Amino acid sequence: MKEFKHFINGEFVTSALTFENRCPADNSVIGTIYEAGKEEVDGAVRAAKAAMKGPWGKLSVNARVELLYKVADRINERFEDFVEAEARDTGKPKSLARHIDVPRGAANFKVFADMIKNEPTEAFRFEGPDGVQATNIAHRTAKGVIAVISPWNFPLLLTTWKVGPALACGNTVIVKPSEETPATTTLLGEVMNECGVPAGVFNVVHGFGPDSAGEFLTTHPDVDAITFTGETRTGEAIMKAASVGLRDISLECGGKNPAIVFADCDLEKAVAGTMRSVFVNCGQVCLATERVYVERPIFDAFVEKLAAAASKIKLGAPDDADANMGCLISKEHQQKVLSYYQLAVEEGATVVLGGGVPKMAAGLEEGAWVEPTIWTGLPDDARVVMEEVFGPCCHIRPFDSEEEVLELANNTHYGLGASVWTENTSRAIRVSEQLEVGLVWVNCWFLRDLRTPFGGAKQSGIGREGGVHSLEFYTELKNICIQL
Repeated sequence: MKEFKHFINGEFVTSALTFENRCPADNSVIGTIYEAGKEEVDGAVRAAKAAMKGPWGKLSVNARVELLYKVADRINERFEDFVEAEARDTGKPKSLARHIDVPRGAANFKVFADMIKNEPTEAFRFEGPDGVQATNIAHRTAKGVIAVISPWNFPLLLTTWKVGPALACGNTVIVKPSEETPATTTLLGEVMNECGVPAGVFNVVHGFGPDSAGEFLTTHPDVDAITFTGETRTGEAIMKAASVGLRDISLECGGKNPAIVFADCDLEKAVAGTMRSVFVNCGQVCLATERVYVERPIFDAFVEKLAAAASKIKLGAPDDADANMGCLISKEHQQKVLSYYQLAVEEGATVVLGGGVPKMAAGLEEGAWVEPTIWTGLPDDARVVMEEVFGPCCHIRPFDSEEEVLELANNTHYGLGASVWTENTSRAIRVSEQLEVGLVWVNCWFLRDLRTPFGGAKQSGIGREGGVHSLEFYTELKNICIQL
C-alpha cells in the first residue's frame, strides 16, 4: 500500500481528505491518495509564484536546459520504477509502458530543452515617412504559473508533454493528475528533487474536478494559463473558469476519429495500421479510430482481415509478457463502454467480434475488462457512430466515392485526427486537405514528430502545442522597439 501525497514547494505533504487508488486489472486497492483542498492548492500556487521570483526566474536558458536534461536522464535511470507505477495505475501491459509511456515521457524534456535553445523570434528594421528609423526585436518571456490538468490514459507521457515545454520556457507548474493515476506524476516530484530543480518550480496536487483540486486550481486568480487534456465537457468548464481574468488556455479534448481506406491501399498495411489505431491502449487514446470507412470493392476483405487479426489479441495483467492489451481504467469506465456495446446491438449493429466481457484468469475477474469489438451495419446517425466511446471498438462502413466519404468523415462535432490509406499520393493530399481535423496520417497512425503542431478542430480543442507552437503558448511574446 502506497501513499500518494501532494508535492508542494519541494516537499511531500498530506491533507485532511483521502480516497482509494485501485489497480483496474483486478480492482484491488493499491494505495491512498490525499485530496487537495483550497489550502493545498493555494499553497502550491504561492510556491510556484515565489519560485518565478527566486533562483528559477533568474536562470539562463542554458542552465534550464541542463536541468531538464538531468530530469530526462533520471527518468531513464529509474525507468522500471516508472514502468511499474504506470502499469499498476492504468492496468496496461508493462510492454506498452516500456515502449511508449516512459521513453516518450523522458524524451519530452530533452526535445523541448533543445527547442528553447533554438527559439525563433522576429526582427524588423523600420523607417517611417518622416525619416525616423527603428529596430524592432521580438523577445519571449515566461508566461508565469501554469496549471496542468492531465488525463489518465497516458499519465506520464501527457503530463511531461506539457511540463517539459512549460519549464523549458521558464514557467513554473502545478500539475493536477487524474484521480485515477497519481503514481508517475508523484514520482516525478522525487526526480525533480534528485536533479536539483528549485523548490516551487514543479508542484503536484491530487484530487477531483468540481469542488476539488481541479476547480480550485483552474479558478485560482494567480494561475496565469491553463493547459488541459481530457473530455470535451471538462474542457468547456475549464474554458469558463479561464475566462475570468482572461487567462490563456490550451485544450485538447475528445475525438471520434475516422479512418478512410481506399481500394488502392496496401491492404495488409491498412489492416495492421487500423488494428493499432483501434485497439492500442485498449482504445483509450484521444486519437483512436472508432469510425472506419472502407471503399466497397475491398470492404468484405477488410472486415474479415481486421476481425481475424483482432481475434488474436491477448488480454492480460500488466506482468503478463504475452499480453498485448490491458484493461480499461476503472470499473466505472467499464460500465460506460459496456453500455455502448449494448446500445450498438439495440441500434441494429451486426457484431462481427466481441461485444461483451471476456473470461479472465483467476484473480482478474473483478478487473475492468472488455472484449475488443467490431461492428458493421449501423445507420450513420446511430449514437455509437456519433459519440466517443473511448474503448477498444470500431464501426466499419462501406463507401463508394471520395465525396461521400468526406461527407461521412466530417459529419461529427469532433475534429481531432484521421488516417487515410491509399497508394495514390494526389488523392492522399486532396482528401487530407478536406478533412476537418487537426491531424491527418497517411498510410500510418500516431507517427509523431514533436516539432509539429498538435491539436484539434471543432469540439476537439482549442490551440496547438508541439514545436514552436508550445513556445508560443508557454511564453509571452513582447516587441522591443529601439529608435535609431
